[in-house]
Amino acid sequence: MTENIGFSTKAIHVGQEADSATGATIVPIYQTSTFTQEAIGVLKGYDYSRSGNPTRTALEESLASLEEGRFGLAFASGLAAETAVLSILKPGDNIVAADDLYGGTYRLLTQVFSNLGITTTFVDGTNPETIEKAITKNTKIIWVETPTNPLLKLTDIEAVSKIAKTHEVLLVVDNTFASPYFQQPLAFGADIVIHSTTKYINGHSDVVGGAVILNNETLYEKIKFYQNAAGGILGPFDSWLTLRGLKTLSVRMKQHEQNAQKIAEALVISPHVLKVNYPGLSSHPQYELAKRQLKGFGGMISFELNGGIAEVNKFVKNLRIFSLAESLGGVESLVAHPAKMTHASIPQIEREKIGIKDNLIRLSVGIEDFEDLLADLKYALESVSLSMKGQ
Repeated sequence: MTENIGFSTKAIHVGQEADSATGATIVPIYQTSTFTQEAIGVLKGYDYSRSGNPTRTALEESLASLEEGRFGLAFASGLAAETAVLSILKPGDNIVAADDLYGGTYRLLTQVFSNLGITTTFVDGTNPETIEKAITKNTKIIWVETPTNPLLKLTDIEAVSKIAKTHEVLLVVDNTFASPYFQQPLAFGADIVIHSTTKYINGHSDVVGGAVILNNETLYEKIKFYQNAAGGILGPFDSWLTLRGLKTLSVRMKQHEQNAQKIAEALVISPHVLKVNYPGLSSHPQYELAKRQLKGFGGMISFELNGGIAEVNKFVKNLRIFSLAESLGGVESLVAHPAKMTHASIPQIEREKIGIKDNLIRLSVGIEDFEDLLADLKYALESVSLSMKGQ
């Protein structure tokens, strides 16, 4: 069934056949910790829900299909998924990572895996040559986000995948910002794709989860072993919620992008904004790559406000529809201050070096009516302007 069907059809049907026991159209929530065996060692496919659960299996199969991969694994969070991938490394190994990363990933690499003797070299992920120059005999993984969080930079996946293969290292791509609807890194040569399914895949801000998708069976077995041995799995109810959200991924992403494109274009001409980061703008330094690599430009925007931290606080306090909150990718619009929120774990000097300034604001544009979102932003921006004029 997975061949020659469209993305939306896959999202609704793959791994989600009618329940064989009851005929239920929707995959049931198999809310059980264990499974009764017919005899010692005679199973009906499952023995214990940490090792496998039918609801989670349905999600894993669906995610693999949407990324055009063979294998999928679902975890309790995006960071749990990252940890599982990193578990294949050993002391002395090196990671070459793009310098613009989610703060939690930076913390994981520099404060957790560094203690295990695994080093990370941070480089400009927009330049394949810089990535290649950083590779040493100990490098085992190239790790990138594209688009990045929060500066919306892009990595040329195809170019870097060729470098990775030449040096016999793995290319890991965090595809959270684009979602599999707009980008499928495995098709460009990536070895492993990671998602925080908390974000666009679930899309409703009501569950935390992560996923790993890949084609290599040997790697899959290693990561699956870690999933079971370490136990950071996604529970059946959270798997079911994520499956439910996944069914509408395509229609949601279309609306996210439509709203974000219009908002980015409005921000560019605002006198209260110094710079806008959005891959769908022709002014984006990698606009041509974005058109080649992405099927759509997504719902994430970041911009530099004309002002400092006081003006940023004024701006977010005057928003009425955008909620000040961590996370992204839900149907509701969110605003975040990366320097103090999502990327606070990165030292200030490192943040500023890559462009995460105190006046940088990140928007997760939801699927509300565009006119309402734009009016909300304009009101908050004008409030900042009046404040700066002393009115």
